[in-house]
Amino acid sequence: MIEEIDYEGLDHESMAINMLAGAMAGISEHAVMYPVDSIKTRMQVLSTSPAAVYSNMSEAFTRISSTEGTRRLWRGVASVIWGAGPAHAVYFGTYELAKELAGGNSNGYSFVATASAGALATIASDALMNPFDVVKQRMQVHGSQFRTVAGCFSSVYKAEGLSAFYVSYPTTLTMTVPFTAVQFSTYEFIKDKLNPSQTYSPLTHVTAGGIAGAVAAAVTTPLDVCKTLLQTRGSSDDAAIRKARGMSDAARIIWERQGAAGFARGMTPRILTNVPSNALCCESFVAPS
Repeated sequence: MIEEIDYEGLDHESMAINMLAGAMAGISEHAVMYPVDSIKTRMQVLSTSPAAVYSNMSEAFTRISSTEGTRRLWRGVASVIWGAGPAHAVYFGTYELAKELAGGNSNGYSFVATASAGALATIASDALMNPFDVVKQRMQVHGSQFRTVAGCFSSVYKAEGLSAFYVSYPTTLTMTVPFTAVQFSTYEFIKDKLNPSQTYSPLTHVTAGGIAGAVAAAVTTPLDVCKTLLQTRGSSDDAAIRKARGMSDAARIIWERQGAAGFARGMTPRILTNVPSNALCCESFVAPS
Protein backbone atom coordinates (compact mmCIF):
# COMPACT_ATOMS: atom_id res chain seq x y z
CA MET A 1 0.00 0.00 0.00
CA ILE A 2 1.39 3.40 -1.00
CA GLU A 3 1.92 5.71 1.95
CA GLU A 4 0.38 9.14 1.50
CA ILE A 5 2.66 12.15 1.72
CA ASP A 6 1.88 14.31 4.74
CA TYR A 7 2.16 17.77 3.17
CA GLU A 8 1.31 19.39 6.50
CA GLY A 9 4.26 17.58 8.01
CA LEU A 10 6.81 19.13 5.68
CA ASP A 11 9.21 21.57 7.33
CA HIS A 12 7.80 24.70 5.71
CA GLU A 13 9.86 27.02 7.90
CA SER A 14 13.10 25.36 6.84
CA MET A 15 12.00 25.45 3.19
CA ALA A 16 11.20 29.16 3.45
CA ILE A 17 14.62 29.86 4.96
CA ASN A 18 16.33 27.88 2.17
CA MET A 19 14.37 29.79 -0.47
CA LEU A 20 15.18 33.16 1.10
CA ALA A 21 18.85 32.28 1.50
CA GLY A 22 19.00 31.04 -2.08
CA ALA A 23 17.34 34.20 -3.36
CA MET A 24 19.75 36.50 -1.50
CA ALA A 25 22.77 34.44 -2.60
CA GLY A 26 21.59 34.53 -6.22
CA ILE A 27 21.10 38.28 -6.23
CA SER A 28 24.47 38.93 -4.58
CA GLU A 29 26.30 36.54 -6.88
CA HIS A 30 24.95 38.06 -10.10
CA ALA A 31 25.05 41.70 -9.02
CA VAL A 32 28.62 41.76 -7.71
CA MET A 33 30.10 40.16 -10.84
CA TYR A 34 27.79 41.92 -13.29
CA PRO A 35 30.41 44.16 -15.01
CA VAL A 36 32.51 41.08 -15.76
CA ASP A 37 29.42 39.36 -17.14
CA SER A 38 28.76 42.38 -19.37
CA ILE A 39 32.25 42.09 -20.81
CA LYS A 40 31.69 38.37 -21.38
CA THR A 41 28.54 39.10 -23.38
CA ARG A 42 30.30 41.77 -25.46
CA MET A 43 33.12 39.36 -26.29
CA GLN A 44 30.76 36.54 -27.27
CA VAL A 45 28.44 38.48 -29.58
CA LEU A 46 29.19 38.10 -33.29
CA SER A 47 29.16 41.62 -34.72
CA THR A 48 29.80 43.17 -38.11
CA SER A 49 30.89 46.42 -36.45
CA PRO A 50 34.63 46.73 -35.69
CA ALA A 51 33.71 48.87 -32.67
CA ALA A 52 31.98 45.89 -31.10
CA VAL A 53 34.79 43.35 -31.58
CA TYR A 54 37.12 42.75 -28.63
CA SER A 55 40.16 40.49 -28.63
CA ASN A 56 40.51 40.16 -24.86
CA MET A 57 38.95 41.20 -21.58
CA SER A 58 41.36 44.07 -20.91
CA GLU A 59 40.71 45.61 -24.31
CA ALA A 60 36.96 45.27 -23.83
CA PHE A 61 37.04 47.00 -20.44
CA THR A 62 39.29 49.82 -21.66
CA ARG A 63 37.27 50.57 -24.79
CA ILE A 64 33.88 50.34 -23.12
CA SER A 65 35.00 52.55 -20.23
CA SER A 66 36.62 55.19 -22.45
CA THR A 67 33.90 55.41 -25.10
CA GLU A 68 30.73 54.61 -23.16
CA GLY A 69 31.67 55.08 -19.52
CA THR A 70 32.03 52.50 -16.76
CA ARG A 71 28.35 52.85 -15.85
CA ARG A 72 27.55 51.19 -19.16
CA LEU A 73 28.90 47.92 -17.74
CA TRP A 74 26.03 47.95 -15.23
CA ARG A 75 23.20 48.39 -17.73
CA GLY A 76 20.69 45.57 -17.36
CA VAL A 77 21.69 44.65 -13.80
CA ALA A 78 18.09 45.23 -12.67
CA SER A 79 17.03 42.32 -14.88
CA VAL A 80 19.22 39.79 -13.07
CA ILE A 81 18.19 41.22 -9.69
CA TRP A 82 14.52 40.81 -10.59
CA GLY A 83 15.09 37.35 -12.02
CA ALA A 84 17.88 35.87 -9.87
CA GLY A 85 16.04 36.26 -6.57
CA PRO A 86 12.85 34.40 -7.60
CA ALA A 87 14.77 31.90 -9.76
CA HIS A 88 17.13 30.90 -6.95
CA ALA A 89 14.25 30.79 -4.48
CA VAL A 90 12.37 28.48 -6.87
CA TYR A 91 15.49 26.35 -7.29
CA PHE A 92 16.03 25.76 -3.58
CA GLY A 93 12.32 25.45 -2.87
CA THR A 94 11.78 22.94 -5.67
CA TYR A 95 14.90 21.00 -4.71
CA GLU A 96 13.93 20.65 -1.06
CA LEU A 97 10.28 19.83 -1.81
CA ALA A 98 11.12 17.26 -4.51
CA LYS A 99 13.78 15.63 -2.34
CA GLU A 100 11.35 15.45 0.59
CA LEU A 101 8.57 13.91 -1.51
CA ALA A 102 11.04 11.39 -2.98
CA GLY A 103 12.12 10.32 0.49
CA GLY A 104 15.58 11.79 0.22
CA ASN A 105 15.44 13.33 3.69
CA SER A 106 14.03 10.41 5.65
CA ASN A 107 15.69 7.30 4.26
CA GLY A 108 19.30 8.41 4.27
CA TYR A 109 21.20 9.51 1.17
CA SER A 110 19.49 8.58 -2.08
CA PHE A 111 21.20 9.30 -5.39
CA VAL A 112 17.94 8.96 -7.33
CA ALA A 113 16.05 11.30 -5.02
CA THR A 114 18.84 13.88 -4.98
CA ALA A 115 19.51 13.74 -8.73
CA SER A 116 15.80 13.93 -9.59
CA ALA A 117 15.28 16.84 -7.22
CA GLY A 118 18.25 18.66 -8.73
CA ALA A 119 16.99 18.11 -12.27
CA LEU A 120 13.50 19.38 -11.45
CA ALA A 121 14.92 22.37 -9.61
CA THR A 122 17.10 23.29 -12.59
CA ILE A 123 14.26 22.98 -15.08
CA ALA A 124 11.98 25.14 -12.94
CA SER A 125 14.50 27.86 -12.07
CA ASP A 126 15.90 28.13 -15.62
CA ALA A 127 12.37 28.44 -17.02
CA LEU A 128 11.86 31.45 -14.78
CA MET A 129 15.30 32.97 -15.26
CA ASN A 130 15.67 32.56 -19.02
CA PRO A 131 13.54 35.58 -20.06
CA PHE A 132 15.43 37.81 -17.60
CA ASP A 133 18.74 36.53 -18.99
CA VAL A 134 17.62 37.38 -22.52
CA VAL A 135 16.68 40.91 -21.47
CA LYS A 136 19.97 41.28 -19.59
CA GLN A 137 22.03 40.39 -22.66
CA ARG A 138 19.93 42.55 -24.99
CA MET A 139 20.75 45.49 -22.71
CA GLN A 140 24.44 44.56 -22.50
CA VAL A 141 25.25 44.39 -26.23
CA HIS A 142 27.06 47.18 -28.02
CA GLY A 143 24.74 49.92 -29.24
CA SER A 144 21.74 48.73 -27.24
CA GLN A 145 19.04 51.38 -27.06
CA PHE A 146 17.19 49.74 -24.19
CA ARG A 147 17.29 51.76 -20.98
CA THR A 148 14.86 49.90 -18.74
CA VAL A 149 14.06 46.26 -18.13
CA ALA A 150 10.35 46.80 -18.65
CA GLY A 151 10.98 48.64 -21.92
CA CYS A 152 13.22 45.86 -23.18
CA PHE A 153 10.71 43.15 -22.24
CA SER A 154 7.95 45.02 -24.05
CA SER A 155 9.97 45.75 -27.20
CA VAL A 156 11.31 42.21 -27.58
CA TYR A 157 7.87 40.69 -27.03
CA LYS A 158 6.21 42.99 -29.57
CA ALA A 159 8.89 42.46 -32.20
CA GLU A 160 9.68 38.76 -31.75
CA GLY A 161 6.99 37.23 -29.58
CA LEU A 162 7.25 34.98 -26.53
CA SER A 163 9.57 32.53 -28.31
CA ALA A 164 12.41 35.08 -28.18
CA PHE A 165 12.62 34.58 -24.42
CA TYR A 166 12.88 30.79 -24.68
CA VAL A 167 14.76 30.06 -27.92
CA SER A 168 17.89 29.48 -25.80
CA TYR A 169 16.15 27.49 -23.06
CA PRO A 170 17.05 24.02 -24.46
CA THR A 171 20.67 25.17 -24.83
CA THR A 172 20.65 26.45 -21.24
CA LEU A 173 19.43 23.10 -19.93
CA THR A 174 21.89 21.22 -22.13
CA MET A 175 24.72 23.34 -20.70
CA THR A 176 23.66 22.68 -17.11
CA VAL A 177 24.25 18.91 -17.33
CA PRO A 178 27.97 18.93 -18.24
CA PHE A 179 28.57 21.99 -16.05
CA THR A 180 27.19 20.25 -12.97
CA ALA A 181 28.94 16.96 -13.77
CA VAL A 182 32.34 18.60 -14.26
CA GLN A 183 31.84 20.93 -11.31
CA PHE A 184 31.10 18.25 -8.73
CA SER A 185 33.58 15.67 -10.03
CA THR A 186 36.37 18.27 -10.06
CA TYR A 187 35.33 19.53 -6.64
CA GLU A 188 35.45 16.06 -5.10
CA PHE A 189 38.82 15.28 -6.73
CA ILE A 190 40.49 18.53 -5.58
CA LYS A 191 38.94 18.28 -2.10
CA ASP A 192 40.29 14.75 -1.62
CA LYS A 193 43.76 15.80 -2.77
CA LEU A 194 43.88 18.86 -0.51
CA ASN A 195 42.25 17.25 2.51
CA PRO A 196 42.69 13.45 2.45
CA SER A 197 41.78 13.20 6.15
CA GLN A 198 38.33 14.64 5.37
CA THR A 199 38.41 16.90 8.43
CA TYR A 200 36.30 20.04 8.29
CA SER A 201 38.28 22.71 6.48
CA PRO A 202 36.55 25.83 5.08
CA LEU A 203 39.64 26.83 3.09
CA THR A 204 39.74 23.43 1.41
CA HIS A 205 36.09 23.60 0.36
CA VAL A 206 36.41 27.19 -0.89
CA THR A 207 39.56 26.40 -2.86
CA ALA A 208 38.17 23.19 -4.36
CA GLY A 209 34.89 24.92 -5.15
CA GLY A 210 36.60 27.83 -6.88
CA ILE A 211 38.78 25.54 -9.00
CA ALA A 212 35.79 23.36 -9.85
CA GLY A 213 33.82 26.41 -10.94
CA ALA A 214 36.67 27.55 -13.18
CA VAL A 215 37.03 24.16 -14.86
CA ALA A 216 33.26 23.74 -15.36
CA ALA A 217 32.97 27.26 -16.77
CA ALA A 218 35.81 26.67 -19.22
CA VAL A 219 34.44 23.32 -20.43
CA THR A 220 30.92 24.70 -21.05
CA THR A 221 31.92 28.03 -22.63
CA PRO A 222 31.16 26.75 -26.19
CA LEU A 223 27.54 26.15 -25.17
CA ASP A 224 27.42 29.55 -23.48
CA VAL A 225 28.60 31.22 -26.71
CA CYS A 226 25.76 29.47 -28.56
CA LYS A 227 23.30 30.63 -25.92
CA THR A 228 24.47 34.23 -26.24
CA LEU A 229 24.03 34.15 -30.01
CA LEU A 230 20.46 32.90 -29.63
CA GLN A 231 19.56 35.37 -26.90
CA THR A 232 20.90 38.40 -28.77
CA ARG A 233 19.85 37.37 -32.28
CA GLY A 234 17.10 40.01 -32.40
CA SER A 235 19.68 42.76 -31.88
CA SER A 236 21.88 41.56 -34.74
CA ASP A 237 21.96 43.08 -38.21
CA ASP A 238 23.07 39.74 -39.62
CA ALA A 239 20.22 37.92 -41.38
CA ALA A 240 21.61 34.44 -40.67
CA ILE A 241 21.90 35.14 -36.95
CA ARG A 242 18.41 36.60 -36.79
CA LYS A 243 17.05 33.40 -38.33
CA ALA A 244 18.87 31.04 -35.91
CA ARG A 245 16.31 28.70 -34.33
CA GLY A 246 18.35 26.62 -31.94
CA MET A 247 21.71 25.38 -30.73
CA SER A 248 22.60 23.59 -33.98
CA ASP A 249 22.02 26.77 -36.01
CA ALA A 250 24.07 28.81 -33.54
CA ALA A 251 26.94 26.30 -33.55
CA ARG A 252 26.98 26.18 -37.35
CA ILE A 253 27.13 29.97 -37.67
CA ILE A 254 29.92 30.28 -35.11
CA TRP A 255 31.94 27.53 -36.81
CA GLU A 256 31.51 29.08 -40.26
CA ARG A 257 32.48 32.58 -39.11
CA GLN A 258 35.27 31.93 -36.60
CA GLY A 259 36.05 28.24 -36.50
CA ALA A 260 36.93 26.46 -33.28
CA ALA A 261 38.29 29.67 -31.73
CA GLY A 262 34.83 31.19 -31.86
CA PHE A 263 33.55 28.76 -29.24
CA ALA A 264 36.11 30.02 -26.70
CA ARG A 265 35.07 33.68 -26.84
CA GLY A 266 34.46 35.17 -23.42
CA MET A 267 36.03 32.24 -21.57
CA THR A 268 38.16 34.37 -19.23
CA PRO A 269 35.34 36.58 -17.88
CA ARG A 270 33.06 33.54 -17.68
CA ILE A 271 35.61 31.78 -15.49
CA LEU A 272 36.01 34.88 -13.32
CA THR A 273 32.27 35.12 -12.71
CA ASN A 274 32.01 31.46 -11.73
CA VAL A 275 34.98 31.07 -9.40
CA PRO A 276 33.70 33.14 -6.44
CA SER A 277 30.10 31.94 -6.73
CA ASN A 278 31.08 28.27 -6.81
CA ALA A 279 33.60 28.71 -3.99
CA LEU A 280 30.94 30.22 -1.72
CA CYS A 281 28.33 27.73 -2.87
CA CYS A 282 30.47 24.70 -1.99
CA GLU A 283 31.38 26.16 1.39
CA SER A 284 27.73 26.82 2.26
CA PHE A 285 26.83 23.20 1.47
CA VAL A 286 29.37 21.79 3.89
CA ALA A 287 29.41 24.40 6.66
CA PRO A 288 28.33 22.86 9.97
CA SER A 289 24.90 23.88 11.20
